[in-house]
Amino acid sequence: MQWERPPPIPAALGRRRKERGPYLRSPRLPRRQSQWEGSILPGAEGPAPPPSCESAKAAGSSYWAGGDGPAAWVKMPRVKAAQAGRQGPAKRRLAEQFAAGEIVTDLSKKEWKLGLPIGQGGFGCIYLADTNSSKSVGSDAPCVVKVEPSDNGPLFTELKFYQRAAKPEQIQKWIRTHKLKYLGVPKYWGSGLHDKNGKSYRFMIMDRFGSDLQKIYEANARRFSRKTVLQLSLRILDILEYIHEHEYVHGDIKASNLLLSYKNPDQVYLVDYGLAYRYCPEGVHKEYKEDPKRCHDGTLEFTSIDAHNGVAPSRRGDLEILGYCMVQWLSGHLPWEDNLKDPNYVRDSKIRYREDIAGLMDKCFPEKNKPGEIAKYLETVKLLGYTEKPLYQNLRDILLQGLKAIGSKDDGKLDLSVVENGDLKAKTVTKSCLPKSTKSTVDWSLPGLVPGKRKKEKEESTASSVEDMECSSAQTEETIQTRSRRRRVQQ
Repeated sequence: MQWERPPPIPAALGRRRKERGPYLRSPRLPRRQSQWEGSILPGAEGPAPPPSCESAKAAGSSYWAGGDGPAAWVKMPRVKAAQAGRQGPAKRRLAEQFAAGEIVTDLSKKEWKLGLPIGQGGFGCIYLADTNSSKSVGSDAPCVVKVEPSDNGPLFTELKFYQRAAKPEQIQKWIRTHKLKYLGVPKYWGSGLHDKNGKSYRFMIMDRFGSDLQKIYEANARRFSRKTVLQLSLRILDILEYIHEHEYVHGDIKASNLLLSYKNPDQVYLVDYGLAYRYCPEGVHKEYKEDPKRCHDGTLEFTSIDAHNGVAPSRRGDLEILGYCMVQWLSGHLPWEDNLKDPNYVRDSKIRYREDIAGLMDKCFPEKNKPGEIAKYLETVKLLGYTEKPLYQNLRDILLQGLKAIGSKDDGKLDLSVVENGDLKAKTVTKSCLPKSTKSTVDWSLPGLVPGKRKKEKEESTASSVEDMECSSAQTEETIQTRSRRRRVQQ
C-alpha cells in the first residue's frame, strides 16, 4: 500500500511533529499536564532548558521552553484535542522576549506595563504585569500577561473562554447573586494585539496566582485531610456550576490545575482553559457521539468514562472527574494507577468500579473509617444523563453532611498541612525525605502558601530571588518517576 502525505493545513490547526517518512497516525495518547506544569530540575531526566524564548524548542506534543532558572518552565495552552489528530509541518513562530517596561494596549485602550518574564512556553512567554504608570513593575505585581505570535492557536483557544465567561463583572455578579465569598475562576482583565519589529503578537492579561495543590499534595505524603478534601470539593462545585452555566465544561480537573490565590491561601482557583469545551452553544447541548479519534482525552487517571469512549466533555464528566480527585486526595491512590500505560485497562477499571462503588471504597479505604459522603456523591453522579443538568446544591449538601459527620463545618479555611486522615496516618514529611523533585521545588517561603509553613531563608543573590519569584507564578513540577512513566507511555 502506498502512503501519501496529506495536504498542508493552516499552522494554527497543526501541531509539531517530526518528519519521519510516510504519514502514519499513531494512537492518541492522553494529555497529562496543565499549562502551569513542567519544571525540569538540574539532574532530572529530560532536555536541558534553553536560555531564552528565542531558542525555545517544542518537546513532543507539548509547548515547552526553558528559562534562566530551574523553575522557569511553563506550559502554555494547547490546541484542542480534536485538532491534535490533524498534523502537519510545524510553522508556528516563537515569541521574542520583550524588555521590562514594554507597554501593550488592550482592546479597551487600557495600557499595561510588562515586568520581568516569569515563564516561557514553546511559542509564548509569560510576564509580570500591572497597569501603566511611571513606576516599574515590581515582583509583587498583581497580574500576568501571556504573549505569543498572533498566528499561533493555543492562546486564542483559551482567550475565547475568558472573553465569554470570565469578565470581572460577570464573576462579581455571580458572587453577589449566589452569596459566595469568592469564586475560583481567574478574572480576565484584557487582551489585544501588539506589534513589535514588524511582527504581531496576541496577549492576554489575567490574575497572578501562588502555588498549585499538586506540589503541596506531594509534600504532604500524598494526603489531604478529610475536611480539606470536602472543602476543596465544595469550592470546585461552585466553580463548575459557574462555568457550566456559561456553556463551558473544563474536562481536566486535577490538583496541578488548582492554584492558591497569590495573597489568600484559603482561596483556590481552577486554571487551564486551553481545552475548555463549549458543550452547549446558544443553549443547544451537543449530542452524545463516540469518536474513536478522541478516545482517552484528558488526564488518564482522572478523565471521565465518556472521554475514554471518545465522547465530547459534558457536565457529568466534570463531576465524575472531581469524584476521582476526591478519592485520590483522601486515600493517596486510585486502583487503576498501577497500569496507566494501558488506557483501555484504566477505562475498564472505571466502568467496573462505577457499577461497584462500595468495592471502590473498600479498595481505596481498607480501614473502617470510610468516607460515606464520597460514595454517595459518586452514586449520585453516575445516575446523571449526558445532557442532564446536575443539581449542584444536592451535591454540596452531600459533602456538607460529610463535614458534619466528622464534627466540622464549612468554615472556608484550607488546612493544607500534613494530616492524619481518620485511620489513614500521613507521616510528617521532612525536607530530607521528600522525593528528589519535590524536595527541590516545594518552597514554603513563597507567597500564597500556608501560614506557619514558611521557612526563614537568608537573602540570596538576585538570580535566586528571580528564581523564587518564578516558582510563585504557578508552575507545576512533576516527580522524576512521573516524567519517566509518561515517556514510556509515549514510546
